[in-house]
Amino acid sequence: MKLSSLLKDAAVSKIVGDTDRDMKGICYDSRKVKPGYVFVCIVGFETDGHKYIAGAISAGASAIVVQEGAKLPDIPETITLIVAKNTRQVLAQLGASFYKNPQKKLKIIGVTGTNGKTTVTTLIKSILEFEGKTTGLIGTNANMICGRTLPTERTTPESLELFELFHEMVEEGVEYVVMEVSSHSLDLFRVYGIEFSVGAFTNLTQDHLDFHVTMENYLNAKKKLFLQSKCGVVNADDKAGRSILADSVCPMTSYGIDSEADIKASDIRISARGVIFNICYEQKDYTVRLGIPGRFSVYNALTAIGAVVAAGIEIGRAVEALTFAKGVMGRCETVYTNTDFTVIIDYAHTPDGLENIIKTVKEFAEGRVITLFGCGGDRDRTKRPIMGKVAGELSDYCIVTSDNPRTENPAAIIEDIMAGVKETDCEHIVIENRREAIGYALSFAKHGDCVILAGKGHETYQIIGKTKNHFDEREVIAERLAAMKKAEV
Repeated sequence: MKLSSLLKDAAVSKIVGDTDRDMKGICYDSRKVKPGYVFVCIVGFETDGHKYIAGAISAGASAIVVQEGAKLPDIPETITLIVAKNTRQVLAQLGASFYKNPQKKLKIIGVTGTNGKTTVTTLIKSILEFEGKTTGLIGTNANMICGRTLPTERTTPESLELFELFHEMVEEGVEYVVMEVSSHSLDLFRVYGIEFSVGAFTNLTQDHLDFHVTMENYLNAKKKLFLQSKCGVVNADDKAGRSILADSVCPMTSYGIDSEADIKASDIRISARGVIFNICYEQKDYTVRLGIPGRFSVYNALTAIGAVVAAGIEIGRAVEALTFAKGVMGRCETVYTNTDFTVIIDYAHTPDGLENIIKTVKEFAEGRVITLFGCGGDRDRTKRPIMGKVAGELSDYCIVTSDNPRTENPAAIIEDIMAGVKETDCEHIVIENRREAIGYALSFAKHGDCVILAGKGHETYQIIGKTKNHFDEREVIAERLAAMKKAEV
């Protein structure tokens, strides 16, 4: 594609050099540059793409996109220099042009919120496929195209990878795309240029304040989704949801349990096997059965129902589809142990997420609720004591351990957590090594107890320093139980 065509709709302020040249690809990672590529310099969390211009040119880049005011090395006259106010925005525009605007050929449902995004998108996908719709999925656990599972590194891919995924989906006949839309992606132009058929909001609780700084900024990032949506589906029970509804910029459907809403749930029955509840929509009543326990599962189901109805699916069919829907790996996942106690793995990594999973388990646990958890390093420190207090107030016993410490000292992270635990009367123990902590939890559990392993969820790794180490809690559980059984012989 000619560079001039790529730049046709791009928000650039200055171009120096030839735009009639053929471009073979686009890249924002200098290590992946090939001859004839456009290299787009973006500022990341840890580094600045402008530092790698020389390397990109050496690798064969023939055009460079830079940000206004950036310090630049000497750039040869043979290289086309493109200056922009926001290179992330331009990256999205170039990606859309290069892949021939695939987003316009898809019906895209975006789900945002602090908790529930992964489960909600999975439920929506289940409903759409129940209706015979060819559906793609983009999210935290994986990206999926027509049954193929692709690895993913972040909740919402960078814009360039996103448009590449859309292109591949179009090529394979996908009609609907369901995707998680993170607050980072909304603030960092990863979803720029996408018109969502439906935007859905689950809830807002404290998270990512290392990036957003304030809850107001965090909410404002979430609100951006609805500036790009034809219609919205929003939780009326959530304070932030009510703010979104009040500031609505597109047609909105509300859902809730406690508040008046367009889709309202009642008569909720929760068991270890799942939830059964009634909903009222347009003066008609329906009974929903979902095999995922917990009050939060009701909210997830309501979000999914609201989203697919807004997308044109008949509500009765959506309700029927949920009967057959499966849970998501690492979300209130019961692990088979062949013991007289229960082990549940959950991704809960926020105060609200931790509260939800503990309260859910307390509704069906016959014995004690034992909560094992930690907090991620190089992330929002302010939520650590809050999570400690939540776990201490709701659990019968707490085991505080490591999550993904990253470059932080694990002991320092635990100290932050313990400030909250110590505000409660909960019995507790600190075991920094997560493998050892899991072993202790299993040996400590008795008949009827429920052990919650919170924080890792679907993750099969642990990040210590900058190294990603294999760590699958399911494997650890099996190993420890086998060792315990052997010791008994």
